[in-house]
Amino acid sequence: MSVILEVQDLKKYFKTGRGMLHAVDGINFRLEEGKTLGVVGESGCGKSTLGRTILHLLDSTDGKIFFEGEDVTHLDKPGLRKYREKMQIIFQDPFSSLDPRMTVSETIMEPLILKGGISKEEMARQTAELMETVGLASRFANAYPHEMDGGRRQRVGIARALALNPKFIVCDEPVSALDVSIQAQVLNLMLDLQEERNLTYIFVTHDLSVVKYISDEIMVMYLGQMVEKAPSEELFAHPLHPYTKALLSAIPVPEVPYRRQRILLKGEITSPIDPKPGCRFAARCMYATEECKKPQITEEIQPGHHVACCRVREIHTPEENG
Repeated sequence: MSVILEVQDLKKYFKTGRGMLHAVDGINFRLEEGKTLGVVGESGCGKSTLGRTILHLLDSTDGKIFFEGEDVTHLDKPGLRKYREKMQIIFQDPFSSLDPRMTVSETIMEPLILKGGISKEEMARQTAELMETVGLASRFANAYPHEMDGGRRQRVGIARALALNPKFIVCDEPVSALDVSIQAQVLNLMLDLQEERNLTYIFVTHDLSVVKYISDEIMVMYLGQMVEKAPSEELFAHPLHPYTKALLSAIPVPEVPYRRQRILLKGEITSPIDPKPGCRFAARCMYATEECKKPQITEEIQPGHHVACCRVREIHTPEENG
């Protein structure tokens, strides 16, 4: 499979009154066409900022972004317009991301109007087709966002993202605001669309059960940095980084006799404002030593399994995850 997206040492800093906040700090990965990369981590780790920086909704501070082999890190307005037709986003809150004064058909049709060169009849046809694709009945064409439930609103957001027939979509926690039963419907819809249209996803979420269901690979972030990345099944079967282990230990187990040993993190969270070199998780890690104060190097411990931890070979034992 061909690589559709490659990110090299991507950084996004925000200026604050106390210094520079390192929201995304040196992220590297490659994403194959038609695959899904899940991005997980606690609130404030930089997941959403990473997705928005890739889409140029936020300007990067440093690093490179390659899309279909082309360097798209710095684009002029015409280049950015063409680039954004191929890359879209589904937002977290389906209510606030929709214009309350626009009907469903107007919302879905808006990207086609902005693109131009399409007749009104063709736009109406494509809009009706998109509504059918995402499972929206034609009777909702003239409905407003407040007249629909969360699941239908998110289907409108998905239809809008598909309007220009993109190749890549950033899904920014698209099911976190929905009921569990509706979450399953939307996730299945996204998987069906991926198969039909050969879509590539970055799926941002804090729900580890959801990310396991939809992702081919999973990247774990902590305070702007990648601490671990591996194929989905491999990560859940053999987590190596102490932070990943702590995250997975918090997943409830639906078997009454079985209790997972919960890893409770202690210590202060490192400030993301001008952080010192070294592992940012060290202050909360039970395995931390003086070595952890040095810059961490991401190693490929197993084929496709990358970890940024200087002590991972010492602290990891097969029995621990078996």
